[in-house]
Parts: sequence; C-alpha cells; structure tokens
Amino acid sequence: MSNRYDAIIIGGGHNGLTCAFYLARAGMKVRVLERRDIVGGACVTEEFAPGFRNSTASYTVSLLRPKVIADMKLHERGFRIIERTISNFFPFENDYLKLGGGAGRTEAEFARFSKKDAETYQHYDAALEKVAQVLRDIALKCPPNVGGGVRSLLAAAQQGWPIAGLGLDVQRDLLDIFTKSARDFLEGWFEHDYVRTAFGFDAVVGNYAGVSTPGSAYVLLHHVFGEVNGKFGAWGHSVGGMGAITQAMARACAEYGVEISLEAPVSKVLVNNGKATGVKLESGEELYAPTIAANVGPALLYRQLVDSSDLDADFNRRIKNYKTGSGTFRMNVALSELPDFTVLPGKEKAEHHTAGIIIAPGMDYMDQAFIDAQTGGWSKKPIIEIKLPSTIDDSLAPPGQHVASLFCQQFDPKVDWDKHREKVADLIIDTVNDHAPNFKNAVIARQIHSPLDLERKFGLIGGDIFHGNMGLDQLWAARPVLGHGDYRSPIKGLYMCGSGTHPGGGVTGAPGHNAAAEIIRDRGTLWKVLHRAK
Repeated sequence: MSNRYDAIIIGGGHNGLTCAFYLARAGMKVRVLERRDIVGGACVTEEFAPGFRNSTASYTVSLLRPKVIADMKLHERGFRIIERTISNFFPFENDYLKLGGGAGRTEAEFARFSKKDAETYQHYDAALEKVAQVLRDIALKCPPNVGGGVRSLLAAAQQGWPIAGLGLDVQRDLLDIFTKSARDFLEGWFEHDYVRTAFGFDAVVGNYAGVSTPGSAYVLLHHVFGEVNGKFGAWGHSVGGMGAITQAMARACAEYGVEISLEAPVSKVLVNNGKATGVKLESGEELYAPTIAANVGPALLYRQLVDSSDLDADFNRRIKNYKTGSGTFRMNVALSELPDFTVLPGKEKAEHHTAGIIIAPGMDYMDQAFIDAQTGGWSKKPIIEIKLPSTIDDSLAPPGQHVASLFCQQFDPKVDWDKHREKVADLIIDTVNDHAPNFKNAVIARQIHSPLDLERKFGLIGGDIFHGNMGLDQLWAARPVLGHGDYRSPIKGLYMCGSGTHPGGGVTGAPGHNAAAEIIRDRGTLWKVLHRAK
C-alpha cells in the first residue's frame, strides 16, 4: 500500500465508509483506517458465544437514508430489511400495550385505556409526521456555517424558508419539540400514562435524561424521522444483523478502489502551519493526504488525536465542555428459549416477541431511573429495550435457541464500571425476569458492554452512542460547535464525518454523505484555483 492518498478516513464505521464511497466515486484515492479487526465501527455483527451471533452495538434500522442505500446499491450487495409486524410491546404491571401494526390497531389499543387518546392519536401522528418531514428535508443538507459570510446566510435562509412556509400549528409543534420535555409535550396531547409512555420511551433512548428533562422531546422526534422500505416512521431488522449493512458498504467502497486497513489505530492527526497533512498510526507509520475525514466523535478527535496547540483557545474551551455520555448499558444474551411474559404468557413465538419489548412501565418509572443514576450511579429499576432478532432471522442462533439485544438506559458514564459491571448486568437480568420469570434461567451466555466498555471497544467517549449529547445547544449548525457545523474543522483539510455532526446519531449515513459533498465542493474550488494559477 502507498503512504500518500487524496483522502484518509479515520474510522471504518458506517459514516466513514459512506464518506469514503462518495469520495472514491468522485475519483479520489481513499484509504480507510479502522482500529478494530472488523470493519463497521459500532454497526457490526459478531459471534459473542459459540453459535450465537448478534448486532453487538447498534441493533435496529430505520434512520439509514434512502439516498445512501440507493447510491451505494446496498440492496444489490446483500442488504435486506424485514419490517416489524408491530413496533413495540410494553408489559405493564397488570396489562400490556402493543404499539404499531397500522393506525387502526394502535387506536384500538389506546381505546382500551382512553377513548379520548384513541381519537387524538391520528391528529398527533399527523402533526409529528409534518415535523419529522422537516428533519428528513434537512438531513442530507449541510448546515450553514454561522459567521461564514454571505454564503452561510443564504444557506440558512434556504434551509429555514420551508419552515416559514409551514402552517402556524406545525411551527408551534416544532417549537414545542425543540424546547419542551417529553412529558410536557405528551401531556399536551394524551391523558393516559400508558399512552404517554408508549411515545415517551423514545425520548430517553441513548439520552442521559428523564422524560421530564427540558429538551428531551427532540430525541423523541429524532427516533421517528426514519423510514423502512418507503414507510415513514417504521423500524426493522437487518438480515444478518447490522454488520450486513457495513459489509455491503465495504463492498461498495471496494468497487471504487477504496483501501480499507483493519487493526490500524490512528494516534495523531499531523498538522503543519494550520493544515492537516496526514496521520500517524500507533505503529509509528505515517500516512499523508491533503484531506483527512474523521469518523470519530468530536471529543475523541479534538481531545486525543489533535494537539490542542493546533486549536485556538476558545475552540479548545468549547470542545472541553462538549457534552458526551448517553447513559447506555448494552448487553447481548444467548437464550435457550423465548421469554414468557406474565401479562402475555407463552414461549412459542408470537408477534410481541418480534417487536421491541420495552421494560419502562410508566413515565414516573423513566424519570426515577434517571434520578437513581444521578444519585447512585445507575437505575435501581433500569429502562430496557429487548430485541429478539433470531425470531425473524434464524441465522443468528442454533435451532430452537435465540439471541437477545438488551439496550438499557440511565447509567452514569463516570462510574467505575470495571468494579460494578457484573453486578449491574445481574440487575438488568433480574429486571427482565420480573416481567418474564423464565428469562434468568434461559440465559446461556451474555456479553456485557458498560459505558466504559463501549468507550474502549468502539471509541464512544462516555459510552455515548450518538457521539455527543443531542440537546438544542449541540444540534444542526451548532453540532459540534457553532461555526463548525458544516463538517469543516478549525484546521484546514480536516473534516468531520461522524455522528457528532448534523443530523446526529443513529445509523443514518447522512454525516458521511454530507461531509463528502463538502470535501468534493472544496476540492473542486481548489482545483479551479490551481487551474487558474497555471
């Protein structure tokens, strides 16, 4: 392999691969550097126990942008997604709620608890869809670089103009979502706690906050702007696990000549006179390129890979205060049988086993989980989402057995997780067992990813699955820092293409797509300048 390229990508996660693909398709010589022995970053499928495979970090798909899927021809390269029959199943103390499966089914479920909420649902769904469309429309657009002159002002006006054209009711909903807590927002629509809980759960997924935390309503919205097979707001399972997505992306990259290096951790971004010139690997090898794109979080990039002397004092101060830590504890479990829920008995596969199974019985429960984490380090009664992908993809487990993803919320990233990880893993198993009494005895093996494990293994600082908090102060043009929301860093030639940029976390491909577009734009401008100089 050469040591000189047109572009070097730090990190072989899905956004890094997306960025590499677009750059290579534009004719650039590209090399991707991945620290692990498998490409895909946190979007991977791995065997965690003999015969049991699962998506070991990210675990479900909806937000991946259709344009990225089409451009990379992922379906032709083996990517296939199966939609959930129903989206979520909520076991409560003496009852349950199924969400999804069509508007009629959802309304009928809500009517069991509140006829008013059932009648309200279609209006809520329509209002949220209008707001979600705003996010879809700007997801693949570069945010304006505030303070960047006339061009940035025009970009801001262009992206803001469609919002101005929306009805007053939609503008009010948009304001509510960006400023209110999920509890306040949902109480404005629904009266029954179970119904509010069915929507409020999305507000704390990957968000170290309670449903009463101001701004948490936005995270609720972030989880519904996706689509599956053209169906807005739907979620599904990637056949072969999430790694099937990044393996297909890697094949797309290879077709255009991208070189992908595994076990090639970067130790430093090389900078000369304010311009990125290459990278130094932990092995001591140096690689050179006029363009470096970092598919790692801003906290990792600027606190570890870039020398602080190459950044000005104000930027250093702001990146030091960049908020990370999603409070996530992630487990994968091998099971001898399916969970048998007290409120909906049965160990034979049923539709609720194929859904997202949410252990979060009430809005107060979710708030208390956050309070516990703040005061004691972790939730005494955690919020848990269980996915059983082997119910629809039998390639993941031996016949008659299953794998479960346990995505758990409200765990303080600052805790000494080497000391407490096993005890908390036991607590999580016990919490599931409270609702499905056969679960604990069905566990054959488990893989634990505490917030610290997520940081060590996947480079997620503070275990933050979104590469940074998704509050209003760290969104759009202010993600990660106001003035650098356009994927360009303060160092010329160094770009950001990961989830720490607009539109944020999740398996979207949008940051990689958008960063590549800006790199190609800058490269074209540079070419014109050099051409005129000749």
